[in-house]
Amino acid sequence: MNILKAKLDVKLPHFRLQADINLPSHGVTAIFGPSGSGKTTLLRCLAGLERSPTGCVQLEDEVWQDEQQKIFTPPHQRSIGYVFQDPRLFPHLSVESNLRYGLNRTPKTKRYISWNQVIDLLDLGPLLHRRTHHLSGGEQRRVAIGRAVLASPRLLLMDEPLVGLDMQRKHEIIPLIQQLRDTLHIPIVYVTHAINEVLQLASTLLLMEEGKTVAAGTLSEIFSRLDLDQYLNQDTIGAVIETQIEAHEPEFSLTRIGFNGKHLFIPQQRFPVGHALRVHVLSRDVSIIIGPPPRQTSILNVFEATVVEIGSMSPDCHSVDIKLDVGCPLLARITRKSMASLRLTPGQKVYANIKAVALSHDLLGML
Repeated sequence: MNILKAKLDVKLPHFRLQADINLPSHGVTAIFGPSGSGKTTLLRCLAGLERSPTGCVQLEDEVWQDEQQKIFTPPHQRSIGYVFQDPRLFPHLSVESNLRYGLNRTPKTKRYISWNQVIDLLDLGPLLHRRTHHLSGGEQRRVAIGRAVLASPRLLLMDEPLVGLDMQRKHEIIPLIQQLRDTLHIPIVYVTHAINEVLQLASTLLLMEEGKTVAAGTLSEIFSRLDLDQYLNQDTIGAVIETQIEAHEPEFSLTRIGFNGKHLFIPQQRFPVGHALRVHVLSRDVSIIIGPPPRQTSILNVFEATVVEIGSMSPDCHSVDIKLDVGCPLLARITRKSMASLRLTPGQKVYANIKAVALSHDLLGML
């Protein structure tokens, strides 16, 4: 697997970044954490805008920094695209001139992304002859993303590109970033403190806290770990499952989706059979049954499960998280009183009721 590796130690007046990362150089890696956790500093180090005195940065076979070997590639020589929190467009230039600035950064022989690809993908054609100060916030972000992508980068760095935008603009730009990911196959490192953006965009998640990297892994791995709940919003704790649409039941307004030989019923979707769907099953929407499930129940999604792990039970908290295996990790949040009554133990066979499923493409305004 191609790898983005970095080992960094940066001391700033009121902050220290200590990061050791080893990430896949494909898909979207989200760097997630609260404000001040070091997300932007890490991104700037990857770009070469911030220099770690003892740092190493390598993308696949290309070493951008190795201080022991006295190697440091300046930012303009790294094959990266950088989308800042603010668009940073040139106000004296038209949209087209801003975009061509990005295009001209890369010699023709090294361009693998065409002008027309980006213009069509981001719907920039109607904006080309306008001045940037006449654009809306969402339009400015699209131009900034287009300028970065037209450099044909090996790596795209995005620093909270949706910050400051209203919900409608976010709904417009999220699908565009998804298309960049799926159509152009540019590896993206995406900084955010919004967990719903992570759930919609990322395949890999890197958690940060107080300048340190806490954990890294696939979304399924990170969201199913019981020891990381303090780093995630309590309202978003739950399993992330990659599924595929298997059938529609329009007479009941339902869609059947499948994963690992199992099936879930969800509200009817507009996507065709075979379409991939990422779902988020919140722990609060999963209950546990001991013994055989009722022969008749209104809950459609009932699975045989094995108890894998039991979370910590604080006397100050009324609930506890239980990690289950249903062919993939699943979390259930039950009361400590229920835990005492059920006497759950690792390895125990139970049944899991899933009462509700959240869909990643509907998460932006929900969480």
